[in-house]
Amino acid sequence: MNAVFATKLGMTQMYNDNNRHIPVTVLKVTPQVITDLRTMDKDGYSAIQLGTTGSKHIAKPQAGELTKHNIDLPIAHRTEIAWDGESQVSIGQSLDVTLFAPGDKVAITGVSKGKGFAGTIKRHNFTRGPVSHGSKNVRKPGSIGSGYPQRVLKGLRMAGHMGAVTVTTKGHKVVAINEKDNTIAISGAVPGAAKSRVLIQKIGK
Repeated sequence: MNAVFATKLGMTQMYNDNNRHIPVTVLKVTPQVITDLRTMDKDGYSAIQLGTTGSKHIAKPQAGELTKHNIDLPIAHRTEIAWDGESQVSIGQSLDVTLFAPGDKVAITGVSKGKGFAGTIKRHNFTRGPVSHGSKNVRKPGSIGSGYPQRVLKGLRMAGHMGAVTVTTKGHKVVAINEKDNTIAISGAVPGAAKSRVLIQKIGK
């Protein structure tokens, strides 16, 4: 098992082993438990269902599923993550920050901040037009197609809603772990706004 969900608290600065000031993101790993397992024999695929605590009220169908597995926790979210089907895990197993150690390389998956409706310069890094006297195409996108086939081709980069999409960033390192507060400091910035939910996955040393 090499992944847990966490809540993004915000960013700060820390000194690394080389005494250099580096930016870090602090994530709080809320108490979570493995609530179910998907297997090839039963479901046709392998996955782990992780449940994070925090809900005061649970619907009866969900409460019944948890009771069936002898899980007596206020589960707020349940999400499936990939599993090789071989590593030793069990239903009811608890997970926390001790899964990681300083120096581990991790990937962070989260929903990026929404930017609303954005033009092509902000959204796709287009170059603006000339701003000299008489110019009327300073921030216009330019041509969106040729005379034939007389339609806009799919996938054309244009203005539209920017952000609020699932993003995975790699190359982060675990800088520090606080078992008392159940928090973990990750190097650099991670996707999402403060208080958003992210997935931390270990990808090596």
